[in-house]
Amino acid sequence: MLIRNLGDIRKSDRNVRSNGWVSARLLLKDDNMGFSFHVTTMFAGEELTMHYQNHLEAVLVLKGTGTIEDLATGEVHKLRPGVMYALNDHDRHIVRPETDILTACVFNPPVTGREVHDENGAYPAEADLAAAE
Repeated sequence: MLIRNLGDIRKSDRNVRSNGWVSARLLLKDDNMGFSFHVTTMFAGEELTMHYQNHLEAVLVLKGTGTIEDLATGEVHKLRPGVMYALNDHDRHIVRPETDILTACVFNPPVTGREVHDENGAYPAEADLAAAE
């Protein structure tokens, strides 16, 4: 059984900050759960272009508002508490937080904890991370 405290994670190296967001990574690949679980805040006024080419992601909005745009279709969807979106087809997208947006996110395959977005808005594949070290 794993027990983790969000406050403790936010004070550790599992709390990863990058341009426009901060992510407390409660479960990672080395936890052997088959997915990773993050509590992520995206900051108001940012425009976050992402394209997870190596991962699938599901996101539940807990607090805040904004929009998500599907770059393949141009569709824009409102984000607010209770809305879930799943990037089930490695969807290129832009999140535009109107307020800080607090989310709970699941990634498959799980991330290792070191990832930040690359120039394409993706997390690198684990093999790419290992080669960079």
